[in-house]
Amino acid sequence: MILQQPLSDNLELLARQVVEGFIIGLHKSPFHGFSVEFAEHRLYNQGDPLRHIDWRVFGRTDKLFIKRFEEETNLRCCIAIDTSSSMQYPQDNNKISKLQFSCVAAAALLQLLKRQLDASSLCLFDKEINYFTDCRSAHSHYRMLTNELAKTINSSTQNISTNTASALHLIAEKMHKRSLVIVFSDMMDDTERIDELFSALQHLRYNKHEVILFHVVDGAMELQFEFENRPYEFVDMETGERIKLQPQQVKEQYIKRIEEFRELVKNKCHQYQIDTINVDLKSPVEEVLHTFLIKRNKLM
Repeated sequence: MILQQPLSDNLELLARQVVEGFIIGLHKSPFHGFSVEFAEHRLYNQGDPLRHIDWRVFGRTDKLFIKRFEEETNLRCCIAIDTSSSMQYPQDNNKISKLQFSCVAAAALLQLLKRQLDASSLCLFDKEINYFTDCRSAHSHYRMLTNELAKTINSSTQNISTNTASALHLIAEKMHKRSLVIVFSDMMDDTERIDELFSALQHLRYNKHEVILFHVVDGAMELQFEFENRPYEFVDMETGERIKLQPQQVKEQYIKRIEEFRELVKNKCHQYQIDTINVDLKSPVEEVLHTFLIKRNKLM
């Protein structure tokens, strides 16, 4: 996506255009409220509806028991966005950054959820939680979340690290009902704290939340290390640490390490039944969401 004007100028309009561009191809909603779940049995009382009697239990015990269920509700969705300094890469006015991509995609998903009359919430985090809302479906709530994304989209921070695991643990504790949790992050903090991250993801799954992870990267630079063969000074955007080197001297080892890390994330997410979407910034927001939603639509 090449930026023609500041994305924050009318994020809601842009999100609506993105949604209208791919919603035509969806034959049914890609997101659904969670099914009614069995909760417990209780003894039959005169006047209870006969359709709720568990006849299998009656056949084994000669006693009448009623099935009680948790209420079926519309979908509840929490969108969590990593706003640490590394998400501002690339810092090029003619290209979309990881943070900008995430905010536009989140705004489009909020627009889709609003159309379905589903409840949504927003969590913005770096090394701590900076913004967190309850799940609501009111139009005023949707506007508030979209406005917050518009303020975030062009924010600028220096040397702010991230702690994804801490944010996910908090979401697991705050979301008391089964929810869909969508996370946008470049995962730049988790090479050393990978066990903490998966502990947090497991916490979400243990609480019966469905989790979708959008792993956002600049593929050419961060995965393939496609820098010119000349000296560079690389700066860690989260710590400010600097190092001078020739890219070709470390390229092979770098690519090997980054591929090993991404494979580890992929395998762990598969183990915990977490849907992982690898996002390359060279792909337009609408293309990434369209591909993902069409795939999800077919699975439902």
